[in-house]
Amino acid sequence: MSGGVPVLEARGVTKVYETRGVETRALNGVDLAIAEGEFTALSGPSGSGKTTLLNLFGALDAPTSGTVLLDGEALAALSPAALAQRRLHKLGFVFQAYNLIPVLTARENVEFVMELQGVSAGERRGRAEELLRAVELEGLGDKRPFEMSGGQQQRVAVARAIASHPRIVLADEPTANLDSGTAGRLLALMERLNAERAVTFLFSTHDPLVMDRARRNVHLHDGRIAADETKSAA
Repeated sequence: MSGGVPVLEARGVTKVYETRGVETRALNGVDLAIAEGEFTALSGPSGSGKTTLLNLFGALDAPTSGTVLLDGEALAALSPAALAQRRLHKLGFVFQAYNLIPVLTARENVEFVMELQGVSAGERRGRAEELLRAVELEGLGDKRPFEMSGGQQQRVAVARAIASHPRIVLADEPTANLDSGTAGRLLALMERLNAERAVTFLFSTHDPLVMDRARRNVHLHDGRIAADETKSAA
């Protein structure tokens, strides 16, 4: 990790869910910091807490106790409106199910977050075209999601995630619905964006391919960090 304030940090984070009077402890005292420029995987078996932690980092949920910080700012101290602004301007999301808007074209899906940010129509169209080239979808901007393969849809999702110039992209099982060849190409794309555009990535995954390509692997088990390993530079 580099010095300075982490992009995202969990301090003593615990998350407890209650269903019909039964408590489930999804996270139990997690401490984790993600620095700018990292390419990190959260791994672990189903129920280990990795998606819960990603949701807390994405301000999609709040911890039962402990603190989640984005650029040193405690998310719990923010109003719902302020949280929405942080998600819009600082966080990019890539979901397992793509979550593209089906009635919009690929270009319009990439433009959508920029439109919410108030970017002018001309600028967002130009940026969307440039990003579609970056994710190797040049010429496919007018296609709608149902006209594209799963791998193409996930590339659109990556382009949309980075269109807002976020501080970090949170990717929840991004390769789960892809064959190994398509998954490998998607990971190579994200590695390139990490290297060339300094996009920070944090994945939740059970895919060995993602864990192999990540430079840092944080392994969760029963809501705790069981291992945190960073690969040495080649």
